[in-house]
Amino acid sequence: MNSSLIQLLVLAGIAVFLILKLRAVLGTREGFEKPPLPADPTHPQPKLVSPVPEDGVDLDIIDHAPAGSPTALALAAMKQAEPGFSVGEFLHGARGAYEMILMAFERGDIDAVRPFLGDEVEASFTQAINARESAGQTVEANFLGLREMHLADAEFDATTRTAEITLRYTGELTSLVRNKAGEIIEGSATEVKRQRESWTFARRMGVQDPNWQLVGTSD
Repeated sequence: MNSSLIQLLVLAGIAVFLILKLRAVLGTREGFEKPPLPADPTHPQPKLVSPVPEDGVDLDIIDHAPAGSPTALALAAMKQAEPGFSVGEFLHGARGAYEMILMAFERGDIDAVRPFLGDEVEASFTQAINARESAGQTVEANFLGLREMHLADAEFDATTRTAEITLRYTGELTSLVRNKAGEIIEGSATEVKRQRESWTFARRMGVQDPNWQLVGTSD
């Protein structure tokens, strides 16, 4: 078995692993999803009203957002639309999603994570990767860990049942860029870079499709 075939098998194995891991983290897309019905202007839309548990406190929400805040009310509305939704479980999955999506972008191969990217984010990632390739640049990156992650904001559209959750990440990694000649033109293999950014994930609640997608990024 020659080295090229071995390398191909290894890369295929890595791609399969990433797809299975991301499905466990953000869900999978199955079947055809019907578009939401247009809103009926003759009927007012429901307001974001927080359901009150038996003990009066939903720790799954107030552990991550102040009680009564717009963020807490939006999270409560998500639970009303989909009772099985758990904020804690979502955050647990989002930790792993950050590393996998970030490193796929850094390495210039987003095929495995493409189903978990919104159209605008996918286009932005693809444009940046193509620009690097056109310039003959390659990136070498190593993810060291997620130093901090917290829920920054949440919104729920009662008309479309679309949920958006914004997370603030602080990750640590080493990253360097080489030119066509293999010379380092940016970054370092040993200098730790602390990267702070906000990612927004979106999903329609209460539908069979459990897939959350990354729909926005900002510093």
